[in-house]
Amino acid sequence: MDFRFSIFDLSFHLDAIENRKSKIENAFWGVYLDDTYLSGGAVMAELLSVLVPVFNEEANLSACLESVREIAAEILVVDSFSTDRTLEIAKGFSGRVLQHEYVNSAAQKNWAIPQCRHQWVFIIDADERMTPQLRAEIRDLLARPQGPEQDGYFVMRRNFFLGGEIRHGGWERNDVQRLFRRDMGRYAEREVHADVAVRNPDGTPGRSGRLAGKLDHITCPPDGLNRYFQRFNRYTTQAAERYHREGRKPYPWNFILHPGWEFFKMYVLKLGFLDGIPGLAVCSFCAFTRFVRYVKLYARIRQGLPPPQAYDRGTTTSREIDGAG
Repeated sequence: MDFRFSIFDLSFHLDAIENRKSKIENAFWGVYLDDTYLSGGAVMAELLSVLVPVFNEEANLSACLESVREIAAEILVVDSFSTDRTLEIAKGFSGRVLQHEYVNSAAQKNWAIPQCRHQWVFIIDADERMTPQLRAEIRDLLARPQGPEQDGYFVMRRNFFLGGEIRHGGWERNDVQRLFRRDMGRYAEREVHADVAVRNPDGTPGRSGRLAGKLDHITCPPDGLNRYFQRFNRYTTQAAERYHREGRKPYPWNFILHPGWEFFKMYVLKLGFLDGIPGLAVCSFCAFTRFVRYVKLYARIRQGLPPPQAYDRGTTTSREIDGAG
């Protein structure tokens, strides 16, 4: 038998085995069996991985996962070593739960994105809910024969604080890029409030669009102030680390002018006062955040702590900040 023919024949059979393996995996994840992946009678051209990073989210997680269950071919929960019932709840919804130490949001999500099985990824936090309109829009988008036209899509968030929707103060235009191609989307390398950017292999920006459906963000429910201040403490610590890494100095005017301007801008110029007590709370806490960041930067310098060397190598982990380490 001709040797070259044998190699070709072997390659052909290996490809056939790989294709059959792919079909079995797809069937396992529900591609052919679950009509929630159908739109207009056609199998969706693209499948969706939903990525959910969590830490001690037993109060929020069930509602979050329920909101994405019918559209997700895969739900990947990445846990930061929770000490409550988060893992138990996650395993009830998802076949994949990974654990990874949380240093900050961007570093955690950038580690988790390549772990997703499918080419399209939607990232949702435990305190967020995908609305029915957003689910339907994403389903129709992924059902197109050629797949979505863009490389990433922004979603508008509706923010709720102490039971009220925040419609002013700058929070009314809170859009975030959450749906994107797995191999193109990564978070900016910063400790707090990083956003996803989609880029081509050569580093040039990818194409981004916008979805009309909303993502509900339950920033702080009426019974959630303790949890809110836990996150407040974590985010201000991580912001102070970023300031330190960037070489900023805590000058006296930083403690007065920055918080004062933030409150005036949000509460007066951007009409935050129209949102009542919840709006007053949001504007006040955002201003106080500015103050606390510089206090913590000042404290780091007085302690002689070294600046973090990179955004994903902070001097403290979130578990240590939260007192759970």
